[in-house]
Amino acid sequence: MATMADSKFHRFERIVAAHELPPRFTYPFCYTPHPLCIEAAEMLKAYASKRLDWADELAEGKMLGVLVVQDADGNVGFLAAFSGNLCHSNNHDYFVPAVYDLLDPEGEFRRGEKEISLINQRITALQNDSRRSALAQMVEAEKARLTADIDDFRQVMKHEKAERDELRAEGNISPEVEALMIARSQYFKAELKRRRRAAAQAIENLPELAELRALDDEISRLCMQRKSMSAQLQRRLFELFVMTNAKGEHSNLVEIFSHTPQGVPPAGAGECAAPKLLQYAFGHGYTPRAMAEFWWGKSPAAEVRHHGEFYPSCRSKCLPILTFMMQGMLVDPNPHESQAPTTSLRVLYDDAYLTVVDKPEGMLTVPGRIASLSLLHIYQSMFPEATGPMIVHRLDMATSGIVLIAKNKEVHQNLQSQFADRRTAKVYEALLDGSVEADEGIISLPIRPNPDNRPCQMVDCIDGKEAITAYCVIERKDGITRIEFRPKTGRTHQLRLHSAHHQGLGCPILGDTLYGKPSSHHHRLCLHARSLTFTHPVTGKTVTITSPTPF
Repeated sequence: MATMADSKFHRFERIVAAHELPPRFTYPFCYTPHPLCIEAAEMLKAYASKRLDWADELAEGKMLGVLVVQDADGNVGFLAAFSGNLCHSNNHDYFVPAVYDLLDPEGEFRRGEKEISLINQRITALQNDSRRSALAQMVEAEKARLTADIDDFRQVMKHEKAERDELRAEGNISPEVEALMIARSQYFKAELKRRRRAAAQAIENLPELAELRALDDEISRLCMQRKSMSAQLQRRLFELFVMTNAKGEHSNLVEIFSHTPQGVPPAGAGECAAPKLLQYAFGHGYTPRAMAEFWWGKSPAAEVRHHGEFYPSCRSKCLPILTFMMQGMLVDPNPHESQAPTTSLRVLYDDAYLTVVDKPEGMLTVPGRIASLSLLHIYQSMFPEATGPMIVHRLDMATSGIVLIAKNKEVHQNLQSQFADRRTAKVYEALLDGSVEADEGIISLPIRPNPDNRPCQMVDCIDGKEAITAYCVIERKDGITRIEFRPKTGRTHQLRLHSAHHQGLGCPILGDTLYGKPSSHHHRLCLHARSLTFTHPVTGKTVTITSPTPF
């Protein structure tokens, strides 16, 4: 049981009244920071700013976290943590320690790392061995000599074929001469095959090749040994990350992730701020009351992270871990699952071939993993006669606005080809958290899924898919920009990422809990699909549908 002498327990600069504590713990994957978390974060920022020895590394970017806790005597304070390590160490006075210290020089990781390092040295030595290099040169030289002999023979064949072709062109060739020429051609072809086989056999019989292969086989064996040792070490380390939950139960990362789709823990699992904070709290008799994580330093090249802004916990590494650790706690509901389901849709256009509806925010377009009614479910109940794939395009769950639906397969194929060929025109309206300087412009930032933080996307100029957005500012007021987007492509989260990323507009969409922060004025993502223009698949007429922006 911890006492108030615990250097990791930080008191607030004032007395915290009981009524200020939240009734339930933070849902870490979508939250508005509690006032006490904001207060704790400011104290942490002030402390970090004074640590000049951390300045360079923190400036490069680091996720920091705070956990408001209560001790057994009712005293309220907070714990602090960083993700990963800081200045090549997991142990710093102000912060809680790692769940398992991978940097402990006497720990299993360092011991295993040394063993793997020795194998790496042996592999490098063999790869750079002068004898191996000389053997490879000798083998290549013999291959080149034999290849040159075959090439010389092929030139002879080519010359003789030219002579035969010339004789045939002159005509008056007797059957006997023609038979001799055919036999000569067949001989050369057979002889070429024989010489190729002989050359290949000669290379196989080279003693230098046998010696070279023995060395390469040893390199391959060592590489396989290294791979096996690395996998065993990684699994053993994950077994050493033994997490505790509010019930006092324990489970290591291998066990926790065995029930997930990926089956195994990803690299870095257990090293984020949130698991460290809860682990320390449970181990020292503290009751967790609220938590928040924020970014410190410059924005990373690919992801959306702004200095001082709060962000949800990452899902790929932390969702399974925190789900286990929060068992036994009263936790805020997931806001995406707690909304009352809508059972009807506003129809903007309908005929015998297609329907255009106005999707409310918070509704899935098609069924997903979240237990909630989707637009497709509701549409099928409203239009039971419709067949085929139906949904032509999608909107994010948090985005509202126009969705086009086909009533049969042929219409669906036609409309989808219009979207694929960029023959449709889409207009979105949004409120951005910040002031966009340029009145208009075009953003071109390639996008791909972020494997470490799904469902977020990231900018990737090498493997990302082309994503282009034209924009035009409608109004700037009180630090908020009302803007019109005309996307030229339709990538997942394109407008959200292009808005928030520092290479885009640098102003996240208001209420964007993935790339920005919740809004105190608008309890939703302020992004609306306002207009859609397409060609009717049957009549051939241009159709434009509009939906008024609800914010």
